[in-house]
Amino acid sequence: MIRYTKPTLLDIEAMQEMVAEYVADGTILKREDDEVATNIRSYIVAKEGEKLIGYLALHIHTKDLAEIRSFIVDKDYRNKGIGTVLVHEAKAEAKALGVRRILTLTYENLKGFFHKEAFHEVNKAEIPQQKIWADCIKCIHFPTSCSEFALIYE
Repeated sequence: MIRYTKPTLLDIEAMQEMVAEYVADGTILKREDDEVATNIRSYIVAKEGEKLIGYLALHIHTKDLAEIRSFIVDKDYRNKGIGTVLVHEAKAEAKALGVRRILTLTYENLKGFFHKEAFHEVNKAEIPQQKIWADCIKCIHFPTSCSEFALIYE
């Protein structure tokens, strides 16, 4: 049985292990343990028993804009609806908080997934400046080789 819940600080090691390969190739932005710990309440995890099988963060940028980031599902559990449930959980949390729009930055391979979730593409120029200077600037692809797409759910 898969359950969707908030992680604890004890989950950070497994979370970091799950994304290590994608951090190395620049697909997912590296987040230090302290940053994950500081933002632990923004994460939603999927677990089968005690095994972490996926997660994402719903990071608040402004009073009406949040971002889905650090989105990952274990390779052995992909295409089983886990990512869809994680995104639905994030949407529900955003709605409960009064957030009107959710941003995500993703690559070509997940654009279709987010389109099915009612996200639409926007120009990257619409991304809040605090996102660029807090996160994007730390990316190995910034600024010249970024191939991510910005999508918004409203």
